[in-house]
Amino acid sequence: MKTIGMIGGMSWESSAEYYRLVNEEVKNRLGGLHSAKLILFSVDFEEIEQLQASGEWHKAGKLLGQAAKSLEKAGADFIILCTNTMHKVIEEIEENLSIPLVHIGDATAAAIKEKQIHKIGLLGTRYTMEMDFYKSRLAAGGLEVLLPSEQERTEINRIIFEELCMGTVREASRNFFLEAMQSLAADGAEGIILGCTEIGLLVRKEHTGIPLFDTTTIHAKAAVDFALSN
Repeated sequence: MKTIGMIGGMSWESSAEYYRLVNEEVKNRLGGLHSAKLILFSVDFEEIEQLQASGEWHKAGKLLGQAAKSLEKAGADFIILCTNTMHKVIEEIEENLSIPLVHIGDATAAAIKEKQIHKIGLLGTRYTMEMDFYKSRLAAGGLEVLLPSEQERTEINRIIFEELCMGTVREASRNFFLEAMQSLAADGAEGIILGCTEIGLLVRKEHTGIPLFDTTTIHAKAAVDFALSN
């Protein structure tokens, strides 16, 4: 089994989910007392969020690149970045890395294509929804990406940063997300990407009949696939 290097802390609530999901997946596949071999580097999200807000993405990328290099030196065989938004700086992270990085967007696109879905709605931070770094990765996988309205994107972003990243789950916020998802479905979306690793704390499959693609779960399973591959 390969050792997974996890860059977490963005937020720690979703990183805790990653840890649980990866270990449960290893146990389900191998049985017995098996668990994942992994090393976690958890950053201070306040520092990263301030760099996001001020547009200092290159500096944020350097910080995460240092984290990735530390994991490599500690014995990780590959890296997963436990956040969608910070995949914007993937080039800075990979720049001085000699081990692979399993990209959350590639894993998500593959999971969607398995279901033969071509038109997909995307929910996430404003950065993920509006910037090109994530949508272009999905489009390269043959997917047409639909976004919520500008007003919906503003509220979705607020809920993520002011509630979910703080560990707060509110019924009113869940209902807002579900309404936004219904609007995307009405526009032709065949499924919805939960494109922020905290959204799965709020919305789950039992809340809607629309197919959901939870990037946290998909990425965790992709990490285990890689860890157990020859």
